Amino acid sequence: MTLIAVLGSGRVGGGLAQALTRAGHEVSVANRSPGSASDAVRTAHVVINATPGAGSLERLTALRQELRGKILVDVSNATVDGPDGLPADLLYPGSSLAEQLQEALPDTRVVKTLNTMLYTVMTAPAALTQPPTAFLSGADQEAKQVVRGLLADVGWPQEWVTDLGGIETARATEAAVLFVPHVIRSSGFAPFAISVTR
Repeated sequence: MTLIAVLGSGRVGGGLAQALTRAGHEVSVANRSPGSASDAVRTAHVVINATPGAGSLERLTALRQELRGKILVDVSNATVDGPDGLPADLLYPGSSLAEQLQEALPDTRVVKTLNTMLYTVMTAPAALTQPPTAFLSGADQEAKQVVRGLLADVGWPQEWVTDLGGIETARATEAAVLFVPHVIRSSGFAPFAISVTR
């Protein structure tokens, strides 16, 4: 059992919180009230960033002290949205939100994962017709092992999880968000994920 704080109570954060609670973890979800995020992070071992990516860096930098020594699982994508509200460009071209977070929070172990799929797939990967891939990016091997365990708890077989290496590899998975609007326009709003097949 792990003490987990989820920052973000929307479809992504809510879904992850429910799945992790069902798996037996103690999960708190921070709402938008003042002090809620600080209180949740302070008592957690693992923190999940499911806040909108465009504002994540500012929100999390404000929690630098509370995040010291913690594992921060970043599942967000920082994008510039088009007129239709879908991602049109990357907020940090040549970098990534995960890299920006790791640089701003050097005492926090950042791991990027689950950002290459529609939110429903995060906690129900077996619902797709083909096995999806969950990618891991991060400098800390122990932190990535913890995250692997959490992924297993929400339905990810180990063979569907691929460790890409350091946090700099997150810029590749974050760039995959640019597929999203085109896939939705061509196929509708149905569950999908990036998958590496061999």
